[in-house]
Order: sequence, then C-alpha cells, then structure tokens
Amino acid sequence: MDTLKDLYIDQLQDIYSACTQSRDVTVELEEAATDPELKKALHSGHKGISDGLQMLEALIKGHGADPKGEHCKGMEGLVKEARSHALEEEFGDDAVRDVMIITQYQRMAHYAIAGYGCVKAFATRLGLDEEAARLDTHLSNTYDGDDHMTRLATSGINADAVA
Repeated sequence: MDTLKDLYIDQLQDIYSACTQSRDVTVELEEAATDPELKKALHSGHKGISDGLQMLEALIKGHGADPKGEHCKGMEGLVKEARSHALEEEFGDDAVRDVMIITQYQRMAHYAIAGYGCVKAFATRLGLDEEAARLDTHLSNTYDGDDHMTRLATSGINADAVA
C-alpha cells in the first residue's frame, strides 16, 4: 500500500467481502425470526446489502481491480458469532431469539457503518465525488436499517422477551 487510493481500493474489497458474508447470514436470521416486523426488516436488510454489493463491485471494477480481495476476517468473526448465538443456541422463547437476532444483526451493521464511513472519507479526499455520494447513500441506508432494528427492539420485542 503506497497511496490513499491503494488503501481505498483495499477497503472497498474488504467491505465487499464483509457484505457478501453478512448477506448470507442475514437470510438465515430472517428465516429464524418469528416477529413479522423483524422478518420484514431483515428482508429489507438483505436487499440493501445486495444493492450495496452491486455498487461496490462496480466501483472496484471501475478502478481495474477484482472485487474479491482478501477475505474479511472481521466479518467472518461476526458471522460466526451470529450463527452461534442466534441460530445454533437453544432458546426457550421465540422473543428471546428475536432479541438475539437483532443484537447480532446490529453488530454486523456497525461493522458496515465503519467501513462505509471510512471509504466515503477516502473517496472524498481523493476527489472521487460521485463515488463518495454513492457510498454515502449506502452508509445512510445502513444507519437507517440499524435505527429501525433499535426501534423494533425498544418498541416491543425486548419487552416480549422479558415475560
């Protein structure tokens, strides 16, 4: 890595790998969720991740690079945790599983927020204004999805898990 542009492309590839992994487990989380609104939110999350992947692929290819850079070990760990804690764990109550699904989804979303925020800042510094705008759209959408999960949890799912 010699330049900010090298780092930018590397980090775009990292987010591409992270989103590929999180998309797959998000489908599994959607299937395991029981709350209808949570299922709907996870479905939207899956679609948003897929849209982000298409955008990232186009940006990376536009710089003459392969979208499939190094495998993102950070997201690999988060996905492993999501599967272990939300899918493989035994739960006596569906609402408790739904709370854990939200918890694990938000951890993955926060990784994406950090990644999108960094590459957006790099694109801005590099004068890649159109790319920065596209990244900002997906950053904003990821924030919105995270906020929606918080609202679902605090408006009822967490309360349902107390009983």
